Amino acid sequence: MEITWYGHSCFRLTERNYATVVTDPYNNKTIGYDALRLKADIVTVSHDAPGHNNTEAVKGTSHVIDGPGEFEIGGVFITGVHTDTGSTGKKKGTNGTRNTLYVFDYDGITVAHLGDLQQIPTQAEIEALGTVNVALVPVGGGGSLNAAKAAEVISLLEPNLVIPMHYATPDAKVSLESLNKFIKEMGLSKPQSQPSLKVTRSGLPDETHVVVLDYQKS
Repeated sequence: MEITWYGHSCFRLTERNYATVVTDPYNNKTIGYDALRLKADIVTVSHDAPGHNNTEAVKGTSHVIDGPGEFEIGGVFITGVHTDTGSTGKKKGTNGTRNTLYVFDYDGITVAHLGDLQQIPTQAEIEALGTVNVALVPVGGGGSLNAAKAAEVISLLEPNLVIPMHYATPDAKVSLESLNKFIKEMGLSKPQSQPSLKVTRSGLPDETHVVVLDYQKS
């Protein structure tokens, strides 16, 4: 399968003979980047905010998923898990973003999109996600995980691959922390970025590996 990043928290997941997924399409007037011109069978929305809910920017969509549940569409199994705690640390309903994490299972390769996750997930939430091969993780703060919390979540999930998202870039209008902060938190030297990531079961590393993607123009 192939994973392509379009900036902020928006990715496209594609695999031949399977449904195409776009995650968290943004409103470019609010968030920055170029206007999205994508096609997909499925769009997922982690929460109702301009950086994540611009479903009209994605053409050809037959299914929009914006909350928890289990779905099977076009050969892709999707699990949505709610995380309701806001940045205040209080229980749901108290100034908290109702965020949904999604796990996409493409014939045994699992990709978890953490949306605008703000707090370390509970053990029950981690278990609900199951085995995660690829984790798409917010790392730039701004109401989502900062570098230190992102590193902690990664240590809990133990994915094979991590793709950071939701951080400061030259085209982002929102105020977020830099990718470098996360890279240092992980104890890495900055990896070479690449235009997209092709994932195969046989190519999954044994130890967690961070992959930095360049955001693409759609």
